[in-house]
Amino acid sequence: MIPAPPPKVITRHRDGQIYAYVVDSGACGALEPAAVFQPPAGDEVVESVVRHDLEQVVYTTLNGVVCLTRAGDLMWASDFEPHSDVRHGHRPGCAMSLDGRTVWVYRPDAMAGRGGGDQWVVHDAESGAILARRELETVGHGASHHVHPADGSVYLDIGEGQDGSVILRGTAGVGGKPEFVTYPWSDRCVIDLAPSGQQFMTVDHDQADVAFHHHPSGDVLFTLPVEAFGYDPEESFVEWSGGYLTDDTAVVTLGGESQDEEEWFRYHLVDVRTGTLGGEFTVEVSNPYELVPLGDGSWLTDGPDGLPVRWSRAPQPQPPIPPHPAG
Repeated sequence: MIPAPPPKVITRHRDGQIYAYVVDSGACGALEPAAVFQPPAGDEVVESVVRHDLEQVVYTTLNGVVCLTRAGDLMWASDFEPHSDVRHGHRPGCAMSLDGRTVWVYRPDAMAGRGGGDQWVVHDAESGAILARRELETVGHGASHHVHPADGSVYLDIGEGQDGSVILRGTAGVGGKPEFVTYPWSDRCVIDLAPSGQQFMTVDHDQADVAFHHHPSGDVLFTLPVEAFGYDPEESFVEWSGGYLTDDTAVVTLGGESQDEEEWFRYHLVDVRTGTLGGEFTVEVSNPYELVPLGDGSWLTDGPDGLPVRWSRAPQPQPPIPPHPAG
């Protein structure tokens, strides 16, 4: 019997605090924070991840990674040496494993001016001890982590600006020691993993097409270029956004610029079982990256105050209508 997946927890940073939201409760509308974490004064949080039980947060700054308890106690910290005074162009990222036992940290050391290439480091989530370190031949500005929902492997998509994008995958190897695989592409960006974990979605770095791949081989299942959606590839492109609305349906974002030089974007549905288009998906958002599909038929947008709002295509139960008073 396959165990139920842990709850999906996302974070937002506001007023020096880290807010954690549980988004698989079934409730729609504006989400209320399930936990709030207070980093020490002076820590500028770049990226954060909260353990599924909401008792620990791990976050990166430009010069380190920190783990705090919900009560604000320091569990561990690891500095990125040597200290960098470079303020822009490098964003360290982090993710927590599916079982909550390890923390995966991407260090864009080259852009930070630390010498050498970037690093991908695996820490023990309880002690902070380094379990594995992968020296990378990348010069990345930042990276996105994607934790596989079934086998717990971790995808890392490193953005190197004009030089493209590098995709790696980390797995728990023999004896639990992490092992790393680099995919043979320099021109694809991971957008999302399917809820079942059987495939993943990428967009061409030059934004000419979207592709769907078998996990873990990376073999291409099918590719859809811009023109497949009915747009002129000279005037339109695929955005690096979207994802899996459900296991069978993905959201692909097309964008461009009108003759009046106004930027536009539209969401399109794709049946990933057949590779066929399913029409437009209309959502009121301010930018193409605001929509975040959750894989269960629901998605997130930002509310007027920037807080997450959960929506669903499924009809929500309505309260019973009270009977009319007798006349």
